[in-house]
Amino acid sequence: MDAITLPMSSAPGYRGDPSRANPEQLFVASLSACHALTYLFLAAKNQIPVISYRDDAEGHLGPVDGKIRMSRVTLRPLITLEPGANQARARALVAKAHESCFIANSVATPVDVVPAFAFAEVAASH
Repeated sequence: MDAITLPMSSAPGYRGDPSRANPEQLFVASLSACHALTYLFLAAKNQIPVISYRDDAEGHLGPVDGKIRMSRVTLRPLITLEPGANQARARALVAKAHESCFIANSVATPVDVVPAFAFAEVAASH
């Protein structure tokens, strides 16, 4: 892999610079990105027409077994589908994406996925 330069800091709660990325944010972002890309791949493979995918992910840092660690991550994808798309199939792919996400499979932190679905509005014809 090529090296990436990324200005980093500790979290603001640990007197870090809030304008810089911190390890907690990057941990959550890697889980979110892996889930999103896996979901979008599966949706395309299964002909589920996704218009947009946005995630409001959050992680919690806290004591687990006497050590500070990421104790929980919650992914909240908002998946917008084309009108008429099969929402049941689209929803089933969320669990499959989570099971297939190599980042989620690589961490001990519990990751909850709480999806929401919307349909794109149909343009009115004149």
